[in-house]
Amino acid sequence: MGKKVLLAEDDVTMVALLKTLLKMEGYQVVALDADANVPDAVRRENPDVLLMDVYLSRQSGLEILELLRRAPDIHDVQVVMTSGMNVKDECMRRGANDFLLKPYMPDDLIGTLKRNIKNP
Repeated sequence: MGKKVLLAEDDVTMVALLKTLLKMEGYQVVALDADANVPDAVRRENPDVLLMDVYLSRQSGLEILELLRRAPDIHDVQVVMTSGMNVKDECMRRGANDFLLKPYMPDDLIGTLKRNIKNP
């Protein structure tokens, strides 16, 4: 069974592309609704990595990241933040494991995921 990637991304086209790409690479993919409760989804899905946009339609990825890092049961989930603006420093300061600047190439995404997924 492939590693599980949880997607928190509000761009429907991006979600479709990511699902296709990641499934081709052998990952399990769970895409969240833009307004989903991400911490609850992390608890439910127990992903190997969370790929989350900094700017979700009605939520801040940075605020969600802080909530995740403060939650005792899920604080160690691997989180890769993505954004069209270079806010890497801010993301890393708030606890992200990695950052991808959009638009990124599929190879960059796969490389980043491989770096951030802990192998058993």
